[in-house]
Amino acid sequence: MRKRIIGSRKIGSEPADLNQKWLDLGQIATVEVTSEDPEFPVEGAFLSDPGAGWRASEDGEQRLRIIFDEPTTLRRMQLDFIESEVERTQEFTIRWSASAGGPTQDVVRQQWNFSPGGSTREVEHYEVNLESISVLELSIKPDLSGAKGRASLSKWRLG
Repeated sequence: MRKRIIGSRKIGSEPADLNQKWLDLGQIATVEVTSEDPEFPVEGAFLSDPGAGWRASEDGEQRLRIIFDEPTTLRRMQLDFIESEVERTQEFTIRWSASAGGPTQDVVRQQWNFSPGGSTREVEHYEVNLESISVLELSIKPDLSGAKGRASLSKWRLG
């Protein structure tokens, strides 16, 4: 039997293996986005230093698509969403494809309830085993109730 004691950690803290180096997407990929607020450009979600992140310039569902220069292997992902002003239920889906324009496969679909008086931050860590990825896409539905809402993303890391 193999055993590993991982200890306890504070909720929201990163597991030790997530402290490994993240991919520098600026060097290996192009990012497409359906819209962006000029004050919160998409680059903000991928910077290693904490910043303001990305925010859409339009209401409704939005997509961020990472197109890798060369097929890439991914072992982990981290997403961080913050909403401290509006109560809403958000859904996001991550999909991947081995070729640009090719069929996609879902990696994860997740819903989260934001509440200014309680839950204002969603941090997700995923361990994945994705080989030869050419395209990785994040779709965000900011409010499942049908109300107008702007998608935003504080941080998205890949390793």
